[in-house]
Amino acid sequence: MSDPRFPDPRTPSERQAEESTIGQLLSEVSRDISTLMRQEVELAKAELKESAGRAGKSAGMFGGAGVAGVLALTFLSIAVWWGLGYVMGNAWSAVIVAAVWGIVALVLALVGKREMESITGMPETVETIKEIPDALKRNEENR
Repeated sequence: MSDPRFPDPRTPSERQAEESTIGQLLSEVSRDISTLMRQEVELAKAELKESAGRAGKSAGMFGGAGVAGVLALTFLSIAVWWGLGYVMGNAWSAVIVAAVWGIVALVLALVGKREMESITGMPETVETIKEIPDALKRNEENR
């Protein structure tokens, strides 16, 4: 019993910790970790939802910019075709404009193909995933 003249200097949580069993303490720690993990997952979901919304909006803006760029190039090409048409005739100027765009398309396709061939995927991730079974086997052998 404690003497009322001398109050216990411990906090209620300190008194509870001293009176609790190891099983109770482990149960509390487990519950707290479980709660923390659930809260972290919920936070991740909320952040992912917000990021996905912004990414969708940005993709829409890029799509609109692409359409506007195509229209600008179309009208610029028509203007070049007509301008050359005054010098050499509309038929030949159309062929020249089409040939220039064909060369641009060929160069872009070749550069895109080279970039696509250089993609290696996720080599480090694949390597670390391959190491997981070996790491688990080592732990089982030590038991």
